[in-house]
Amino acid sequence: MRIYAPNQTNGTAATSAPRKAGPAGSFTLDSSTGTAKSQGTAAAAGVSGLDSLLALQGVEDAGERRKRFARRGKSALDLLDELKAELLAADLRRDTLNRLQGKLAELTEKSGTPGLDEVLGEIELRVAVELAKRTPKAA
Repeated sequence: MRIYAPNQTNGTAATSAPRKAGPAGSFTLDSSTGTAKSQGTAAAAGVSGLDSLLALQGVEDAGERRKRFARRGKSALDLLDELKAELLAADLRRDTLNRLQGKLAELTEKSGTPGLDEVLGEIELRVAVELAKRTPKAA
């Protein structure tokens, strides 16, 4: 790679319009606006390309969605097993009930797959029943 001095150019840069000489220490703007317009258009095109990429990343296919909802159901079943083990050991923790309450909120969303939604609905019902049995009633 060749390094150029500050006063030299590498020959690949486009030539700019000749500068107008003015009094020493003054600043003047070039009157040509053609290059400014093309740069603005290029910047806008770059932003729209970025928006397109972000939109594509947000698209989720049906297989990934199904897996995500299946993981939610499995984690809710794992929490129910943990609750069962704590009940058998007579060591019920409030933290487990709080996590079950959080899972209940996650299970209310529908996946769009009828069979999976039915199973998740049954898991949601079981979690709600266990929480209702373990939560003190408000007076």
